[in-house]
Amino acid sequence: MSNTANATATVSGAPTPVPSRRTVDAFTRTLHALLALSFAGAYITAESEIFRLVHVSLGYTMGGLFVARLLWGFMGPRYARWSAMWGKLRGLGDWLRGMRTGQSQWRQAQNLYMVWTVAMVLLAIAPVVFSGYVVYQEWTGEWMEDVHEFFGNFMLIAVSAHIAGVVLLCLGRRRNLAKPMLTGRVDGAGPDLIKSNHMILAALLFAAVLAFWLEQWQSSDRLQTAELVSSLEPGLGKSQSNFDED
Repeated sequence: MSNTANATATVSGAPTPVPSRRTVDAFTRTLHALLALSFAGAYITAESEIFRLVHVSLGYTMGGLFVARLLWGFMGPRYARWSAMWGKLRGLGDWLRGMRTGQSQWRQAQNLYMVWTVAMVLLAIAPVVFSGYVVYQEWTGEWMEDVHEFFGNFMLIAVSAHIAGVVLLCLGRRRNLAKPMLTGRVDGAGPDLIKSNHMILAALLFAAVLAFWLEQWQSSDRLQTAELVSSLEPGLGKSQSNFDED
């Protein structure tokens, strides 16, 4: 009798799980995280000759992820579609008209700010990657380096504005608005807003990026070995010539 009562008390005293629902799929979250990591790494290594291959590899990664995001905007869940983003961006006109009539809403302004910062980040990726590729191939003069630096700094400003917006909204609304991009879920009862988590696609994307980084690393080792052999060949040839003369 005593054991039964204790068991009942233990169960009743256990913390009640907080209900939640899925709002962001795994593929979108993986894409978002890899883009953030690639840009941060590329920007940090931008001025380093030692880590030049790292910078270039992360730039290529950003380009590939941008293509994946373009395709996902046509084939992904409704909230990730370009049509959904365009619909939100067009809300700027309604908000400006509301400003003139005194009927604008502060929450709508917050949402517009966030979607516009995302749009600016996405718009900056293509020129950053393209200009960086041109610089790496040495197809133009030094002026292209200035173009590449300009778009890199522009993207940094857009990313910083986006992060600042998330932080301020978290403080203002007293909610962790970054949680959906980390866990894919938000607190609250109700049905999941997405039908599939797309876990397999997320795993394939992550594996593809890791495979590319590994291939770049191995290519770097092969290149360094070839350069070392090439630098030693003249000395070896001269030593062999001296040996033959003796």
